[in-house]
Amino acid sequence: MNSPPGRHDEDASVISDSLSRPELFGELYHRHAAVIHRYAARRLGEDAAEDITAETFLAAFRARGRYDVSRADARPWLYGIAANLIGKQRRTEVRALRALARTGRDPVADSWTDRSDSRVTAQAAQGRLAGALAGLSRGDRDVLLLVAWADLGYQEVAEALSIPVGTVRSRLNRARRKVRLALGDVDPTFVRDSAEVIGHG
Repeated sequence: MNSPPGRHDEDASVISDSLSRPELFGELYHRHAAVIHRYAARRLGEDAAEDITAETFLAAFRARGRYDVSRADARPWLYGIAANLIGKQRRTEVRALRALARTGRDPVADSWTDRSDSRVTAQAAQGRLAGALAGLSRGDRDVLLLVAWADLGYQEVAEALSIPVGTVRSRLNRARRKVRLALGDVDPTFVRDSAEVIGHG
């Protein structure tokens, strides 16, 4: 039985329909797994990203009955699940960031880009960024990276983390201020390209 045209254009429809036809939930995976994986890889590395992505969609599948279908786009919800799972591995993330801060070498970025003079310059800045990120609280880091790496707006971050928009704004301002100091007055939410500073695939 086919759904009417356009019925599955919105994620909310897919989630709602998957309650009676669970196989439909796979569409949500096809739509968003790549961006969730990329976000997780930037935070924890490629190996952990596979697990985080799988766990994110498993948790989403199990919680789909509680999804607020008034929200057409499921990305903030999925990013929120991923951020919570990443938070459970905070020690791993902070350890990786501190290693990057010490060495200036990022194995995730190294696997995606060739060595060059500009790459060496970017690695020096990466170390400062990684050190600053490691020094942020989990809440501040989650907000900053959802804005910078997941490209979510304030309202979407608030939905993802189940916090008020005002809290998103204050955490983002605090995180930007701390990271900006470490980077020499560069706004971390505007640095998105690996060759610029962040360097995570």
